[in-house]
Amino acid sequence: MLLVTGGAGFIGSNVVASLNEAGRTDVVVNDRLGCDDKWRNLAKREIADFVPPADLGRWLDDCRRAGRKLGAVIHMGANSDTTARDGDEVMDSNFRLSLRLLDWCTETRTPFIYASSAATYGGGEEGFVDDEDLPALRRLRPLNLYGWSKHLFDLALKGRQARGEPLPPQWVGLKFFNVFGPNEYHKGEMASLLAKRFEDVRAGRTVTLFKSHRDGIADGDQRRDFIYVEDAVAVLRWFLDTPSVSGLFNVGTGEARSFRELITAAFTALGAPAKIQYVDMPVAIRDQYQYFTQSSVEKLRRAGWNGGFTPLEQAVGRYVTDFLDRADRYR
Repeated sequence: MLLVTGGAGFIGSNVVASLNEAGRTDVVVNDRLGCDDKWRNLAKREIADFVPPADLGRWLDDCRRAGRKLGAVIHMGANSDTTARDGDEVMDSNFRLSLRLLDWCTETRTPFIYASSAATYGGGEEGFVDDEDLPALRRLRPLNLYGWSKHLFDLALKGRQARGEPLPPQWVGLKFFNVFGPNEYHKGEMASLLAKRFEDVRAGRTVTLFKSHRDGIADGDQRRDFIYVEDAVAVLRWFLDTPSVSGLFNVGTGEARSFRELITAAFTALGAPAKIQYVDMPVAIRDQYQYFTQSSVEKLRRAGWNGGFTPLEQAVGRYVTDFLDRADRYR
């Protein structure tokens, strides 16, 4: 079996969907559904078990006692709110749980693939190269609590490796950049800009984007490495199928595109002219706002990944026509 933590979430549910589509139903989901429509992320899926977070430790202990072997732990579960303020909750969800899963996978010799984040790079002063040497990692300065919690776990894992301590037979940390696509609707303000503004696009209303408050950068030209969720999952699946490769890896396209281009592509997908207006960025976030992120993908290529990435306009078009503009938006 495969265990997918956060398996009802955005990337996690797309991992489950991809595994189902490949014929695998021996998937155990660990997550909480709450009282909203998050369950719909799994409504079309077939799974072997559903384990609430409070029961995960007992479930894993039962597996060990019964000698039940897992094919891998795919750890996508986290508090991914970049504006989160409860440090104790974030550390428990993102750092301590990850350590417990790392220990379990080490003891049981189970491959461990987990979600790190491009938020670990902070403002990008050190670039966006997935250099996993400890001196390079220690120079990174994340801008928010979420990014810091992810960075701490990367450091803890690499520290164990540097000290020669045992690790799982395969371990992979995936530094996801700006992933967008179906099943992100429960994320609220943490959903992609496209998901949050699509109703305005469909209604032909003007979409507001932030003005630039930095010399040399035009309004709406703040750039991100946007990657369609199917491409992100394809990279994860490649690591799952390539157990000889371990390490920290960027998961992005290697090409930064602007928020203006993203929204324009959504209007184009509906055959409408773009309507965009620029507003002042709130003062409270100006000092922490990233104007540019772009992953380096050379390390991923050197590891053997030879897949492609869907161009932004094509990815937005697929997301709009196959999901956002349909009555059933779920994968």
